[in-house]
This record gives sequence, structure tokens and C-alpha cells, in this order.
Amino acid sequence: MSEDRDKVEELLNKIIDKDFVSATISGKRAKSYETDKVKLRLISVKDKYLIQITEYTGTKVFHKNVEFPDAVRYITENITGNFRQCQIDTKTNSYSIISSKKGKINVKARKQDKVTGDVNVSHNKKKNYLLPEGEPVDFLVELGVMNNEGYVIKAKYDKFRQINRFIEFVEDVVKKLPAKREVKIIDFGCGKSYLTFALYYYLKVKKQMDVNITGLDLKADVIEKCNNLAKKLGYEKLEFLNGDIANYEGTDSVDMVVTLHACDTATDYALAKAVKWNVRVIMSVPCCQHEINRQIKNDLLNPVLKYGILKERMSALITDGIRAGLLEENGYDTQILEFIDMEHTPKNLLIRAVRRNLSIGMKEGKTVSDREKNSAGLIEMMNELHVTPTLAGLLNDDLK
Repeated sequence: MSEDRDKVEELLNKIIDKDFVSATISGKRAKSYETDKVKLRLISVKDKYLIQITEYTGTKVFHKNVEFPDAVRYITENITGNFRQCQIDTKTNSYSIISSKKGKINVKARKQDKVTGDVNVSHNKKKNYLLPEGEPVDFLVELGVMNNEGYVIKAKYDKFRQINRFIEFVEDVVKKLPAKREVKIIDFGCGKSYLTFALYYYLKVKKQMDVNITGLDLKADVIEKCNNLAKKLGYEKLEFLNGDIANYEGTDSVDMVVTLHACDTATDYALAKAVKWNVRVIMSVPCCQHEINRQIKNDLLNPVLKYGILKERMSALITDGIRAGLLEENGYDTQILEFIDMEHTPKNLLIRAVRRNLSIGMKEGKTVSDREKNSAGLIEMMNELHVTPTLAGLLNDDLK
């Protein structure tokens, strides 16, 4: 095995240079091995030649750029360990490296049918994330999502995608926020605050907006860590407070309310406060909609509701549908959007509401009678399902 490894390494040291074009490593030995295949190609970054390694794991793709000696070690370790074959193309030759079940290495070389001329070595165009990979972001490095070079840690790639997806939703409505004064934002149930830090970084650092953000959560130890990190990063107008959403009375003037995965009726209290404050933008990802699941009853739907998992999912959808409808009735244009793919979490719906510039409860071209009809429709549905959502009671006494 040592001789075979040396043979591979010797070959690679000869061909991994400026004449290298690309390579594909495939045929993984164990199904349980995480990476399915690997592609390598020559790139130029700031007038320096590097090898870009792209690892394919299911539907995910991970990139890293390495120097020639590191690429040699990477290919050698994989072809003598995790994979059975490697196809390498240079400008003049093609090489096939096959590793048998017993680890015996066989190398075949042939001249390219057509000598390759100049190769496009420009850096890969990555997905156009608002917080791009390959550029270090201080809070992402501190939270362990990126390394110091700006590349995403493999285990944190879902979190990286989630953060960017959230920022995309914010970008769509950022013009609805005040432009000539400080923007006050509250994040109810901020938890570890990945998205709170992302919101501050994007609006303050990237967009150069004057923002003041407060994160609120019940866990004192988490709040302490978040405040320490904000201080370390120099995020002067980002603070975290220990407290309960329902009882928070720290301000009466807010421009945007964020509530991400606040459990059950905590979301309702956050939404009710947002409406009370007449905020311009609401971003809410509800979680654990237990209230309606406990209440819902309907003879017509009983053949479906008798299955626990279906009852749970229907209750969650109905809960969020009612919340969106109530926000509409209270002066907001409301959307329900897919936050991240279902494969990552079943709690993947985001309610985004933007206050209309008209009177509360009125859409352009709508009359009071139209609003009354919509309200009547919500009331009729809630009566049919025997549900009394907390948000309805908090917002509209007539809908209790």
C-alpha cells in the first residue's frame, strides 16, 4: 500500500501544475461515507493559481481552494482511502487512477485526442448570496458558521443558507423602513441570535442604515453570551434582554418586529404587540402551534383529524392562516412564504406582513363592508372548527 501511495503521489506532483485542467474522484467505497464525489479544477485567484475542490454531498455542494501540494495530498488520501477511481485531465494528457478492493493502484495514461489550449481558470461563480461564501463575516466566524477565510463549515451549511434566506426576505421590504432616522427593531424569542446578528450586520454594516436592535429571550445564559459577542464585535446598537414576550413593555415605538420560532402562543403575543405598536414590518416564523391542535373539532373533518400527525399539521397550517388573516384585518398586507426547504425543518413557513399606508383594516379599493365580510369569514371558520386563537382575542374583541 505504501508503494502504491508513493506512486500516486509521484504522478500527481508531476501533473498538478498550470497544465492541470480538471479531475473527478468517484466510486466511494462505503455508502455511509458522507461525500458522494469530488471535482477539482484549476482556478486563478488574484493572479495566483490554485486548485478548487468541490465536494458533493447529497444536494449540497462545498467549495474550498487549496495550493498544489495540498491538492496532491487530498487526491492521494482519497484515492487510497475513500474512493476507487480518479479521472484527471491536463492540457496534453488524460490519466485514469483505479484502486482495487484490495487497495492495489492501477494508473493508465493517454494523450488527449485534442490538445487543450487556454483554459478558463476564473473563479467559480457561486450562488449570489447577500452574505457570500468566501468573504469572512465577523459574526459568522464567531458563531462557528465560517472559518477565518470565509468558507462555510460543512456542518453549518444549512444554517448559512437559512441566514441568507432570511436576509433575502428582509431585503425585499427594506424600503418600507424609515430612511432618515433610526430604525428600531425588536426580535422576540431571539435564542442564540444567529438571525439577530445577521439582521444587524446586513442593515448596519452592509446597508449603512441607522438601526437599533433589541433581542429578547427567557434564557439568561444565552442573553449573556449574545451581549458579550455584540460587545466583542463592536455592534454598539445591538442589545439583548432577558424577559418574556407577553410582559415586555420596554418601548412603545417600534418599526419592525421579528419573531422566529417563538413557541405556540408566544408568537401571538409578539404579533399583537407589533400591531399595537403600528410597526411597519413583521417577520414571523411560528413554531409549535399546540393551541388549535388542542381545540380543533369538526365532524366533517373527523376522518382526517383522527390521525394525530395529520391533525397536528392541519392545526399548524390553520393557526398560521388565521394569524395571516387577522393581520390583514388589522391593516397589513400579508404573505406566507417558504423559509427554507422542507428537508431541513418542518417549521418552514414565514409570515411577512407590511403595514398598508391606508387606514387600519382598509385595502385600496376595499370598503368597510368588504372588511366585515372578511371578518365574518374568519369568525365562521373558527366557529366551525371550534377554535379560539389567542391572537384573535388579543387583537379583536369582536372576534373572541
